[in-house]
Amino acid sequence: MSSADNTNTASPAKNSPFPRLKITKRGLRLGSGLILFVFVLTHLTNHALGLISLEAMETGRHYFLLAWRNPVGTTLFLGSLVIHMMFALHALYSRRRLKMSIGEALQLILGFAAPVLLVSHILGTRAAMQTFDTTDTYTYVLLALWVDALTHGIRQTAATLVVWVHACIGIYYWLRLKPWFARSLAWLYGLALLFPVLGLLGFVAAGRTVGRMIADDPGFRLDVQIDTNSPTSDQIEFLYLLEERILLGLGALLLLTLLARGIRLYVESQRHIVRIRYPEGRNVSVPPGTTILEASQLNDIPHASVCGGRGRCSTCRVRVNGPLDDLPPPDEAELKVLRRVGAAPDVRLACQTRPTKDISVTPMLPPNAGPRDGFAKSAAMQGQEQEIAILFADIRGFTTFSEQKLPYDVVFVLNRYFRSMGEAIEQAGGRVDKFIGDGIMALFGVDGSAADGATSALLAAQGMSAQLDELNRLLEADLPSPLRIGIGIHIGPAIVGEMGYGPAISVTAIGDTVNTAARLEAKTKDFGAQLIVSEQLSEIGKLDTGDLRREEIEVRGRREPMSIYVFDDAKELDGRFGDSRKLRDAQPASA
Repeated sequence: MSSADNTNTASPAKNSPFPRLKITKRGLRLGSGLILFVFVLTHLTNHALGLISLEAMETGRHYFLLAWRNPVGTTLFLGSLVIHMMFALHALYSRRRLKMSIGEALQLILGFAAPVLLVSHILGTRAAMQTFDTTDTYTYVLLALWVDALTHGIRQTAATLVVWVHACIGIYYWLRLKPWFARSLAWLYGLALLFPVLGLLGFVAAGRTVGRMIADDPGFRLDVQIDTNSPTSDQIEFLYLLEERILLGLGALLLLTLLARGIRLYVESQRHIVRIRYPEGRNVSVPPGTTILEASQLNDIPHASVCGGRGRCSTCRVRVNGPLDDLPPPDEAELKVLRRVGAAPDVRLACQTRPTKDISVTPMLPPNAGPRDGFAKSAAMQGQEQEIAILFADIRGFTTFSEQKLPYDVVFVLNRYFRSMGEAIEQAGGRVDKFIGDGIMALFGVDGSAADGATSALLAAQGMSAQLDELNRLLEADLPSPLRIGIGIHIGPAIVGEMGYGPAISVTAIGDTVNTAARLEAKTKDFGAQLIVSEQLSEIGKLDTGDLRREEIEVRGRREPMSIYVFDDAKELDGRFGDSRKLRDAQPASA
């Protein structure tokens, strides 16, 4: 399909009482494809009735023809067929290079192969009916495809698979950006296998039935020919000649499209050049009218594009480094996608933006971005500085424990520990950021206020201490001595966002606040304590510090001494901070 979706609008007069009708290339392409998909789906369903009986297929054919062989159904089918073929030719014409993904190439090749394989069947059924008044019953078709010319039957089977795979690829590209698609993929894949398998099995079963009828009654063939007014030998020759001319016409259209594409590319190469600057000093020169995404692809610059440049996924979006006045304004379709992901004013879709002057851009997503990156993200996901609470926890003496135990025992204990601590953190409203060896890092207040984050972090520490006591009781027989932990909590500004690569991408935080929290956790060893919280966190979390142990410490990386509060047992926090009672009552009993 075309990588550019310019909007064509057809609307009634300004003062018309009828609503405005907006028709886009994307809508026409999708609509025509869905109509053809429904036609194929109902046709395969009719074929599947052959598993019941030949009579069931003929009954189903009656209703199939009611839907499709009427002025409305015929117009929808033939119109969609022509429109879809024109879009396929336009997609080939508009591409600046023929290198494409395997899925796109397969979809395009199968799209051109389908009419070549189907033209004979269409002429033998619909054209014969219209021209010679033939009644193209299933018995008539199966006699021709299964008994008289099995090669035609094999060709029809191949055509069915080609059309179905082409349709499924199109449906996949359309739906994979929907939020629910990943959850529904298993049963969609099952349906995609079920329909063609049942349809072809029904075709085979009914074909064998017709074959037995011919074997049992040699006169059955003549009866079918008379009842259906089958074409004569001269009429069949006419249909073969018509098929040759249609195939030649399709071939000519394809060659003319390729020729027009070559002429267009040559003409564009003679015009003035637009230079596009990428990060790391990479500059490319392209003819005007080339999209930024095409410029990347033509020059082998990795650039994300989940939807293949159709302007749907937003993963190709770039930040424009300079005045936006030098770019053509975005059309309504591009604006809709940009609004969906909450893009800034200086962000454009690379597949829809055709610079006419020199421009500098920065791709916003890595080349391996997936469908999930096409959805809107919160500010925290995209990256921002915010005040959050950071908690670090670590098991004391675990290295000695792991040296004395079998690997299986070490993994078993660690998994039970991580589960208990993770539950306490999540129940308090925190987010487990990562497990580092036997350590845990957690974030609080990412989706809320700093005060909420501070209170949740204190509540999590209290819950972790309680969970640790319960875990030690349960694992008493497996542990040489009870597990002990150290917890450090600090609050302050941190950069929060999705970071990482490939499957290892996650929401995390970086900055001095993170480093300080980690060092507070390490200080618990020096004080022989279970928990240390910074004075900043105690103030924001409304911690009652009247009789608490307060210390001044030096923290590496900080110029000024830091005030902290030390707890031998984090359960001492009970009732000492903010709305802890309210939060505690809202927790499950297991906390």
